[in-house]
Amino acid sequence: MTTETTLLAPPAEPEPERRDPKRRSNRVQDTRVDRVFMVGVYILLTTFLLIVLVPLVNIVASSFSSPAAVSGGRVFLWPVDFTLIGYKAVLTSDAILTGFGNSLFYAIVGTLVSVALTVMIAYPLSRSELVGRKVLIGGVLFTMLFSGGLIPTYMVVRALGLLDTRWAIILPAAIGAWQVLIAMTFFRSSIPGELYEAAQLDGASDLRFLWSVVLPLSKPLLAVIALMYGIGQWNSYFSALIYLRSEELYPLQLVLRNVLIVNNTGGTNLADQMAAEQMADLMKFSLIVVSTVPVLLVYPFVARHFTKGVMLGSVKG
Repeated sequence: MTTETTLLAPPAEPEPERRDPKRRSNRVQDTRVDRVFMVGVYILLTTFLLIVLVPLVNIVASSFSSPAAVSGGRVFLWPVDFTLIGYKAVLTSDAILTGFGNSLFYAIVGTLVSVALTVMIAYPLSRSELVGRKVLIGGVLFTMLFSGGLIPTYMVVRALGLLDTRWAIILPAAIGAWQVLIAMTFFRSSIPGELYEAAQLDGASDLRFLWSVVLPLSKPLLAVIALMYGIGQWNSYFSALIYLRSEELYPLQLVLRNVLIVNNTGGTNLADQMAAEQMADLMKFSLIVVSTVPVLLVYPFVARHFTKGVMLGSVKG
C-alpha cells in the first residue's frame, strides 16, 4: 500500500534556486571617472549641437519674419510678425528661378557624369591583372597632393572652348581622386574574384560583368559617391564665378552670393532705399532656406546606404 501511494503521488516540486546575495553581477560597473567622462562627452556634444542648430533655427525663423523685424535684429528662434513675403519675392524672381533650374541641371547631370567616370576609372584599377596598375594608382594619389592651379586650369578650359558654357561647370570637376580611391577599395574588398571567374565561364565580357554583377552589388557605393558629387555641385559657385559670364547660366549659389555680397538696392529716396535694404536682408534668409531644401529632400533616400557606405575601405575582422 505504501508503495502504490508513493507511485501515485505527484513528484515533489524542486525547491527554487536560492540566489547568493554575494554573487557578483555580470554587468561591469562604471567607475566614477567613467561617469564623469560620459557627462563631459554629453555636455560637449550638446554644446556642438547648439552651435550648429541655433543658427539654422535663426535663419528659418528670420525667413518667416517681416523685413523690419529682420533688419532690426528682433528675430532669434521664433518668427516675428509672421509673413511669407520673403519666399514670395524669391519664388517670383526670374534670376533666382533661373539659377535654381541651372543648379538642378548641374547637380543632376554633373553627378551622373561624375559617377560614370569614377566607376570607369576605379573598376579597372581594382583588378590585379591590370598592367601598370600601381603606376596609375600613384598618378591618382599624386593629384590629391598637387594640382595645376587656377591659371593653368583656366587656360585648359579656354583652349577647349568651354568658357561660358554649362560644360565648364561639369567637366573640370567631374572626377574626384578621393571618390576614385573609395570606389576602388570597395570593388577590391566587396566583389569576390570567384564571381568574375563564374561570369567568364558563362561567357560574360568585362563590360557585361560590370553592368550586370558589379553595379547591382555596389548600390551603397554609388549612393555615397553620388551624394558627395551632388552636394559638391549644388554648393559650388567658384567655378561659375571664374568660367561663366552669362547670367542665364549662373547657378543658384552664385545668385545667392550676389544677393549677399553685391546687395544692389534701388530706390530714388531714403524711404525707398531703406525698404529695399530691409527686403534684401529678408531675401537673404529666404534664399538660404530655398537653396538648402533640395539637399534635405534628397538625403533621406540615400541615408540607408550612407551608413554602410561611410565604412567602405574599413578594416574587416
